[in-house]
Amino acid sequence: MSSRTADIDFTFTRELTVRTTLGALATAGWALEEPLSYMVNDDDLYDWQSTTREHAQDVVAVLDAPGHANHHVAVCIYHEEASTGGQLLFFPGRLTCSFIPTINRRRLADSVGFTDLSWYLHTLVPPLLVVGLKSYEACDIGH
Repeated sequence: MSSRTADIDFTFTRELTVRTTLGALATAGWALEEPLSYMVNDDDLYDWQSTTREHAQDVVAVLDAPGHANHHVAVCIYHEEASTGGQLLFFPGRLTCSFIPTINRRRLADSVGFTDLSWYLHTLVPPLLVVGLKSYEACDIGH
């Protein structure tokens, strides 16, 4: 079976902050993954770090820092009830972000090689409307 990469790209009407985005997603059951994994790409190395949830406020402050507005930043989120999650990647300028299902990726029941993108869209789109979601594009690519 070939490997697959799925991703959902979101575009917004206004600049995002990690804090408000995570707050919106929390209403649909999403939370920071434990251990808390995050990344600030200020050196083109995409060097992921991890810490505990007790440092969540500090991590969010780092990701939202004005000095990082022109860098990619990311955090892993998890939906405990569904036992799935992934990387939430914010692009420079904060008008776009992507979700990549990398933690226990949900698959279509009758086509297990494919990602159940509809489930992710159902749990991500409604809360993101609150923070100015304008459009999205989803893809599932086999390699």
